[in-house]
Amino acid sequence: MSGSAPAGQRPIAHVYDAAYAGVPNWDIGHPQRAFVQLVDAGLARSPVLDVGCGTGELSLFLARHGHDVLGIDLSPLAVRKAREKARWRRISAQFLVWDATDLAGLGDRGFSFRTVVDSAMFHILSATERDRFVAGLSDVIPSGGLYCVLGDARRDNRSIYGITPRELRQRFARANGWEVIFAFQTVFERQWSRNPAYFIGVQRQ
Repeated sequence: MSGSAPAGQRPIAHVYDAAYAGVPNWDIGHPQRAFVQLVDAGLARSPVLDVGCGTGELSLFLARHGHDVLGIDLSPLAVRKAREKARWRRISAQFLVWDATDLAGLGDRGFSFRTVVDSAMFHILSATERDRFVAGLSDVIPSGGLYCVLGDARRDNRSIYGITPRELRQRFARANGWEVIFAFQTVFERQWSRNPAYFIGVQRQ
């Protein structure tokens, strides 16, 4: 799930359903390289939550590597496609239509995750939504758990779109009990382009 939305306005499910009626530019048919490296380094631990999972390529990659995975997305069509992929590929991964800014709701249902992965979801949120999402992570990630986000590098400081390591450090410092343990420059691949990006890992203390 990727793209930009007006500041202060939550992306609407039917907008993403329209995008997933075709093949969105960000749906490249395989996980972003940063997450492959995360798995290769042994930093992903089950159970894993994939926020803004889209049609499920990252979730399915993680499940194929032995992880217990739940993917969530606003778009019912994207989730339906992810479930179809899982069925046809015979991969055990679960998918749920859910708003990632309501992680507290997942916590209320008893869900807990040692790893939360975010492939270009956080970078589209408004400032208020980002704070709500960060606060919600504490409801589903126990001490020692890890949140890993890949997002376009912010190019314009007047815009909220995109991410920077400085912003993530500031937001999680305000939330208390979190530490940025890695942050590096990389790329976010799309079907027809490659954007400068950051890959950032934040651990709950």
